[in-house]
Amino acid sequence: MSRPSRSRPPRTRAARIAVVVAAVSLIASGCSLFGGPGGSTADPTSSGSAASDGGASAGTASGGALPKIGTSGAALDGDPATLPAYAQYYSQKLDWKDCGDYHGADCATLTVPRVWNDPGQGDVSLALLKLPATGRSEGTLFMNPGGPGGSGVEFVGDGGAMTVGKDVRAKYDLVGFDPRGVAGSDGIRCLDDAQTDQYVSATFDLNTTQGLADGKEWLQRVADSCQQNSADLLPYMDTESAVRDLDVMRAAVGSEKLDYLGFSYGTYLGATYAELYPERTGRFVLDGALDPKITGDELSAGQAAGFEDAVHRFSQWCIDQGASTCPLKGDADQGVQQIRDFFASVDATPLGSGDQARPLTGAMARSGVLMAMYNDESWSFLARALTAGMNGDGSQLLYMNDLANDRDDSGHYKGNGLFSITAVNCLDHPAVEDEAWMRTESERLAEEYPTFGPSMGYSGLSCGIWPDGPVRKPGPIAAKGSGLIVVIGTTHDPATPYVWAQSLAEQLDNSTLITFDGDGHTAYGRSGGCVESAVEAYLVDGTPPPADLKCT
Repeated sequence: MSRPSRSRPPRTRAARIAVVVAAVSLIASGCSLFGGPGGSTADPTSSGSAASDGGASAGTASGGALPKIGTSGAALDGDPATLPAYAQYYSQKLDWKDCGDYHGADCATLTVPRVWNDPGQGDVSLALLKLPATGRSEGTLFMNPGGPGGSGVEFVGDGGAMTVGKDVRAKYDLVGFDPRGVAGSDGIRCLDDAQTDQYVSATFDLNTTQGLADGKEWLQRVADSCQQNSADLLPYMDTESAVRDLDVMRAAVGSEKLDYLGFSYGTYLGATYAELYPERTGRFVLDGALDPKITGDELSAGQAAGFEDAVHRFSQWCIDQGASTCPLKGDADQGVQQIRDFFASVDATPLGSGDQARPLTGAMARSGVLMAMYNDESWSFLARALTAGMNGDGSQLLYMNDLANDRDDSGHYKGNGLFSITAVNCLDHPAVEDEAWMRTESERLAEEYPTFGPSMGYSGLSCGIWPDGPVRKPGPIAAKGSGLIVVIGTTHDPATPYVWAQSLAEQLDNSTLITFDGDGHTAYGRSGGCVESAVEAYLVDGTPPPADLKCT
């Protein structure tokens, strides 16, 4: 693949979180129904009613019933840290060794039960990476970049030093981890690289008979490949099992309480930990919050609204830059329509990209544009990429698509986020599978959010075909008895709308909400100082942020 000749999206500290989280969250935290095909923005976890307010309320779908709920591999009686059957796991000491691939970092492996409620069923190995504190270490800060499916090892190894402030770096050893089934841990295997190239590029209209058939065929291929290669792990990748693993990590580093910084899906992982182990919840920061009580279809509707808002805000910003920079003309609404028209033209005729084997398809074009919505510092790059694309050169949007899907220059897809997202979400979230209901929902979303909404009503397809799930129903998390949990929401976050942060903060028994009035996904590291100062005072000194803090 030939890279675009112009500069790539920013990788400054202020942009680091959003770019890295975007790369995994675009395919992993509810932004793609298929992880590529169709260019849709749905989460594969949809169930229940879709609220037109962007997911502020919950309910039951009128067109389909919730599936029966299974039994989580993590569900058990008693605290495993106190039970003899789990002593071998909780007594582990980590053997940290130089990683080699990551300068200044140490790596280790941890063993946990594959089936938490039946530890005799074998073990799973988890990959961890540590950046030692630059000062005298006073503890360990565990970090999760999102997903599900994001590699915490890569996140901390590549950019942990840029993600947090210098005082946090001095106080804490930073530890990233790959959850069970993900990346460098015992990970699931599905399609190979060549097959994944086809999967990511495939474009079809789910609202047509043929398009729906093609989409179901691809989903079946993915499900079959994952089942063939990883059937022993697929049923046990739910978030509660991952939380049990996280508590073993806490014990392995010698911490009485878990200190934690989680982004996007990482907020759900963290909130679930606080619910299961409130007495072990230390200093917690949850940025870009998911709302655990909304249904999957409300999640999809919220993201449809969020990305529609984001693309309109990008359009206005772009037009304000002037014709020499922006390919869009007229007002913001007209600019967005030009983007939609561009997608339609690429659906019909893929663009040359500099790589004859990989022309830019409609799915890839949407993926590239969606990625830029995660970080407004990428908007200038997107403007250039759209200018090139609208002039027949798809190379820059192809590069952005590859960055979003974690594909390197050799054609290898790093990690397995395209598939672990489905494995986790189909266990965590019930999905409505009734095709008539999905068709009606798709029509509604297409009318209200026409840029990315048309395919988002078909969320139930993925989990309807997936071999395992679900194991939980949507419900609130209170975490009664926990330490203070800091929740952060961004007012124009396209992937985790602000109302979700508000809702999570209201649910939690001991929380405070920081509001960042801005664009893009997550706020810490991007707010210009206000969010950063409050978060770092809390992590370093335990100083609670001012009540109802608002940052602009």
